[in-house]
Amino acid sequence: MQQKAIVIGATGLVGQHLIKQLSALYDTLIVIARRPPRYINASMRFYQVNDFENLTEVFASVGADRSTDAFSCLGTTKKQAGSDEAFRKVDHDYNVTFATLCRDKGVENFFLLSSMNADIDSRFLYNRVKAETEQSIKLLDFVQLVIFRPSLLLGKHKGRPLESISQKAFQLISPLVSESLPLHPISAKRVAIAMAMAAQDGYERRKYHSEPMPAKTTVIENKQMLAMTRAK
Repeated sequence: MQQKAIVIGATGLVGQHLIKQLSALYDTLIVIARRPPRYINASMRFYQVNDFENLTEVFASVGADRSTDAFSCLGTTKKQAGSDEAFRKVDHDYNVTFATLCRDKGVENFFLLSSMNADIDSRFLYNRVKAETEQSIKLLDFVQLVIFRPSLLLGKHKGRPLESISQKAFQLISPLVSESLPLHPISAKRVAIAMAMAAQDGYERRKYHSEPMPAKTTVIENKQMLAMTRAK
């Protein structure tokens, strides 16, 4: 793929796997994060943002354009953020700011990590904010918006003890649980692979279309990601 990719949330559970996948697909990988990712290679350009309130300033020096695909794995929890307002600022405001900056630069394809339970009418803040973020980014009219909604993510969750406990419990019963079940947990690596596969598929389809593809939003649910990444 003769393109660039730009990523936020690259140091998170899914993001750290995603940049490994994308580095094999794109000529240039642009990473915006508070700290350098663990995985770095020659094709990567790292831009440090100490505070995402300054994202617009940092983004001004980033060479994003029509040939760039954008990916967001940015997210947190209320406990990590410290309050409802701080959580919403990260999961909604920073994601929408990033998406808006990308669209203003001509980026046409956006890949967003969301959650299986995203629901604008949910009584749970986490689920509502995820849905609000999806809706806000839809309004930006990307040529291609792909939303990924995983179930419980398997991996090392720093500062998320309840999810760690859930993972340990699932590991005991996983041999008895079919991946065909919608709520089946999924590893962060498999989510990252699914995101990279969707990007590559989009690139191949665009490559053989002489006319611009119509605006489209695709939602890839947990069950589909499990099927996409299942070992043959």
